[in-house]
Amino acid sequence: MTNTLAQEAGIGRVVSMADRAREFEAAVREHQSMVFSVAFHFLRDHAAAEELAQEVFLELYRHWDEIESSAHRLHWLRKVASRRCIDQTRRRKLRNHLSLEEAPEPVTFMPATDPMMKRYIEQLLDKLSETPRMIVILRYQEGLEPAEISDLLDMPVATVKSHLQRSLALLRKKLSFTLGEEKA
Repeated sequence: MTNTLAQEAGIGRVVSMADRAREFEAAVREHQSMVFSVAFHFLRDHAAAEELAQEVFLELYRHWDEIESSAHRLHWLRKVASRRCIDQTRRRKLRNHLSLEEAPEPVTFMPATDPMMKRYIEQLLDKLSETPRMIVILRYQEGLEPAEISDLLDMPVATVKSHLQRSLALLRKKLSFTLGEEKA
């Protein structure tokens, strides 16, 4: 009878809310680097990536009761982070809309270990439109398979593969000019 009165008074709910808070805190610790990484590699802005990650975790807290397992949570976080990144760049117009084909060619050879080469590759990646760029980041930064990316972005696997193929072909073409491998 005492337990029933305690439950009716809301004491049992306090315990479950405390448990929920601990579980949520553990989930944030476990996944914060992945969410930040996706956001940072897409946005190329530390402060914007931190803000977006906070928004994603706030959304997770709001939908906590809908999450069925830790695997579902990981999938959900990647999906929400990916969509938020794409939405944010569309809203804020954070980057120039210069197509990859219009990007200027570098004039000197830069070895692969050169930090300038790394930055140049990042700049080329930034020239891709939002969806192809997110697909490349999820594939090569997060190590996801095309089927997983397809599921995250709600698009057919063939479309993911097409975006990857076209994006990589454009990046290779630009890099071949950089490395002097393209013959006129």
